[in-house]
Amino acid sequence: MRARPGLSSRLARWLYSLAIYLLSPLIWWRVWREWAPTHPRLERLGLIRASGDRPRLWLHAASVGEVVTATSLIRALLDDHPDHDLVVTTMTATGAERVRQTFGDRVSHHFLPLDFPGSARRFIARLNPRLAIITETELWPNLLATCRRRNVPVVVANGRLSAGAFRLYQRFGALSRGMLETISWIGAKSPVDAERFISLGAPAARVAMTGALKFDLDVDDATRQASRRLRASWGGRPVWIAGSTHPGEDEQVLAAHAALRRHIPDALLILVPRHPQRFDEVYARCLDAGEQVLRLSAKPTLTDATTLLLGDTMGDLMRLYGCADVAFVGGSLTPIGGHNLLEPAALGVAVVSGPHLDNLREIADTLAQSDARIEVGDGRSLGEILVALLGDDERRHALGEAGRAVVAANRGALARTREQVAALLNDS
Repeated sequence: MRARPGLSSRLARWLYSLAIYLLSPLIWWRVWREWAPTHPRLERLGLIRASGDRPRLWLHAASVGEVVTATSLIRALLDDHPDHDLVVTTMTATGAERVRQTFGDRVSHHFLPLDFPGSARRFIARLNPRLAIITETELWPNLLATCRRRNVPVVVANGRLSAGAFRLYQRFGALSRGMLETISWIGAKSPVDAERFISLGAPAARVAMTGALKFDLDVDDATRQASRRLRASWGGRPVWIAGSTHPGEDEQVLAAHAALRRHIPDALLILVPRHPQRFDEVYARCLDAGEQVLRLSAKPTLTDATTLLLGDTMGDLMRLYGCADVAFVGGSLTPIGGHNLLEPAALGVAVVSGPHLDNLREIADTLAQSDARIEVGDGRSLGEILVALLGDDERRHALGEAGRAVVAANRGALARTREQVAALLNDS
């Protein structure tokens, strides 16, 4: 059992709880919209089904991106601990849908409760996990305090602290220290992340630099075969993809595609917006730009006249990346912080991004240093690099193979995380 937090940490958590109670109308209004028909909203208050007789492991992945990152770990947990039930929680409905699509009934899913003290106590009491695994860094003081009281070991896998998050945690030093002192093990993505965790109060002996779980990306044969079949049905035309785009990027992507088609008229763009609520808006924008658009959700048959395929389904991004010759990864031409560069890299697809990559700076730099990523500043330069890459098979192939090699060379975070989970389960 972990030592009881000091008075300053307990006072900080009391003040934090008071603040979220005062803000509860706004908090509840926000989560009221984030629901799924299969999950009652009262899950947000910790009102879940009580656990059965089998022991349980609990993994939390906030949204779609975290679920994608944790997929290899979830599969490993299912293989390593078949005598345990695995429960995955998310904060968002899109994350819940990704869990359902990827794992079906192999795992159970609940929405994470709001971090009210009573909700946290009910959730942990009913779930009764032997071990909690938090991916990335979504740390909730009352949930962690409840895990400490019930002697539930907590692992942070793929732990990261951006510069902004680090400054925010520093402002609430006593609260941060109280949380981090309760965590059994932190697998940090980079040396910088590890130093930040320790600086905020995590015991150095419980922090390890594992690298990023994203490098342990598991691309199954079924996905690769589905990509090949889909691409073969389009003939030999050049194909590029813009994945996980945000407002402000779609316009630049469309401008780049128009510039590309002036040089390569039969080029096809696959455009995949990050958020499903934007699908209709982006479709209308593509039509306004003069593109001949088909929507993936309609299971279309592409013709020579089709210039753009809108990826308006969930869970198909990897399959679509596998269809492309070049992949632009969104969230990077606008200051979002970037999305997963390793998904196309693992498939051997040439990777292009914008400059705004704060969320994955170490990965971005590793790819760039290995000549496995090209950076562009705007839609005009994106169009220029597309013309260059799609007109140069040798250069494009070298870029894609360099990305594949980077992913292969940096695997290892998954193995270290599996070892720690097994060790903690043996000790509990």
